[in-house]
Amino acid sequence: MDAYYLEATPKTPKLDFNPDAETFLISGRSIPENSIEFYKPLLDWLDKYVQNPLESTIFEIKLEYFNTSSSKCLVEIFRKLEKIKEQGKSITIDWYYEEEDEDMEESGEDFKQIIKVPFKMVEIK
Repeated sequence: MDAYYLEATPKTPKLDFNPDAETFLISGRSIPENSIEFYKPLLDWLDKYVQNPLESTIFEIKLEYFNTSSSKCLVEIFRKLEKIKEQGKSITIDWYYEEEDEDMEESGEDFKQIIKVPFKMVEIK
C-alpha cells in the first residue's frame, strides 16, 4: 500500500500517512475551502489501511487551528480508527496542544469524550 502524503499550505494541514511507519500525522492549519473534498482522499486511503493495519498505530494530531467543517472530517477519521481497535490492534490518538491554547485543549477533550480509541492529551510547553 502506498503512503498518503500532502505538504501543508497556509489553509491545509500536512498529511503524512505511511503504512510502513507506526505514526501517522496531521499538522498545521485546517481551514480548506471545502473540507469534505480535501479530506476525502485521506478517508478513502484509511478505508484501505483499516483492512490490513499494522499491529500498532499512533495517530498524531498537531493542529494549530481547524474550522468546524474540518472538525466533522476529523470525527470521520477517528471513526475509521475505531475499526482498527475493533480488530484487536493497538491504536492511539495523541492530541497535541500549546500550553496557552485553551481552545485546542478543549477541542481535544471533546473528541476524547466521543471517540472509542485511547486518546492522549499532550501539552506542548
